[in-house]
Amino acid sequence: MNTFATLPIPDSRNAARYAQLVRSSKKAEWQIDRDLLQDRHFDFSRKFLPDSLSLVDRLTFLDAHQARLLSQIQGRTYAYLFGLVERFISAKMLDQGRAHVFDDQLALEALVRFSNDEIKHQELFRRIETMIGSQLPAGYRQVADPNDVARVVLASSTWSVLALTCHIELFVQSHYAQSIAPHEELCPLFKDVFKFHWKDESRHVVLDELEWKAEHAKLSPAECDQAVNDLIALVAAVDAILQAQSTADAEYFTRHASRSFSVDEAARINACMLDAYRWQYIISGVQHPHFARLLTRMTTPAQMSRINTALSPIMGH
Repeated sequence: MNTFATLPIPDSRNAARYAQLVRSSKKAEWQIDRDLLQDRHFDFSRKFLPDSLSLVDRLTFLDAHQARLLSQIQGRTYAYLFGLVERFISAKMLDQGRAHVFDDQLALEALVRFSNDEIKHQELFRRIETMIGSQLPAGYRQVADPNDVARVVLASSTWSVLALTCHIELFVQSHYAQSIAPHEELCPLFKDVFKFHWKDESRHVVLDELEWKAEHAKLSPAECDQAVNDLIALVAAVDAILQAQSTADAEYFTRHASRSFSVDEAARINACMLDAYRWQYIISGVQHPHFARLLTRMTTPAQMSRINTALSPIMGH
């Protein structure tokens, strides 16, 4: 028996795409200090996130200073949560790379580069946290530990983790291109952080799709059904983090704003924070046209119905 004949043969349909992604990664490589930070500082006289992401324009009773502070608090959390999700994404992509060790070496390299990018992003977001934290008042709280979250996520099926990852990296694209890039009034360094982040994620999302489709092709109908359940559970876990962080951030804001708020105003601030975080981290991805197409193609009508039912309380909040 020729045992070598049993080795997997790279899929020529995808090999060219992996090769292109490796070339693009090499061409677009950037370093945190050399290309981005360069001894720059955040401009706290400006907003960090645009109103279309922070939803601060809903809170018409805030003055300009208060609206700016809320935007900066949300911007801090925006960076923290990206660092958090990239902990499990980098680990998962290393796992995916192992599947290509005796297969397409360019696919392996593309996934290793993907993971390295995510590790770089984690370092960047840790440094941003230190820079922002040195200027904002003490008492800000991160409600979830990245390692604890990663352990929970990585215990789920590969299909569900890749689906969640694709969802995240698609909304990264739309957030930057549609909301952050067009607004010249935002802090320039904050904009550039997410410009560089966006550059890498534009490649990553192609890899996400390739790996997710390949995983889907391996599953039996029963396995796919369980994977859908896992995805629903993961989205619920993300939402639990968002609920806790929005409460913590609203309390932090009301403590450090330049005036006290009525019970009704405080309730509206809490609701705005949660709506903003759900929009940023769940709804904008779910509503992304490409993600919707991918998910529909890889699920049955009954499975999509389960997903929509689970999402209904979040989408309609």
